[in-house]
Amino acid sequence: MRVPPLPADRWDEDVDDALRVMLPRRLRNPESASNALSTLARHPALTKAFLTLNVHLLFRSPLPARLREIAILRVAHLRGCVYEWDHHHEAALAEGITVEEIARVTRGEATGTVEQLVLRAVDELDEKSNLSDATWDGLCAHLDEHQRMDLIFTIGTYNMLAAAFNTFGIRSEYER
Repeated sequence: MRVPPLPADRWDEDVDDALRVMLPRRLRNPESASNALSTLARHPALTKAFLTLNVHLLFRSPLPARLREIAILRVAHLRGCVYEWDHHHEAALAEGITVEEIARVTRGEATGTVEQLVLRAVDELDEKSNLSDATWDGLCAHLDEHQRMDLIFTIGTYNMLAAAFNTFGIRSEYER
């Protein structure tokens, strides 16, 4: 790992304050926090700022959770981010996305029109940091303005996280 989790003896009030944005008190410790959060805790100010956005995208966004998870899985697949894939594979299953549907995400295939548009949006943003008019218009037919904005920010945020996780060498808790 290039950037290992913060050692337990360095967890202080700044770290606790940064993680408070996302975690209840009982999980704000080196044994309970994820490898990702334990690593991000090395930079409390950045972590607190980032988690404010991430909490919105994960828990407060009007974008349906199913679409969010499909987008994140596609990003994780395209970026080869094992950490993101493992964690969001579990989240997708919890949202009722089947193992077969998850496998389709890796091929850029979806069962429904709006889900296919989400996959296309991930791919287009990956290719040119922009959406074609056809993809945008298709999303407009299915998602309201806030949902579309949150989709774009979700895709961008998880691309950024994949770059950070891969670069820092953050290990998935699911790795054997």
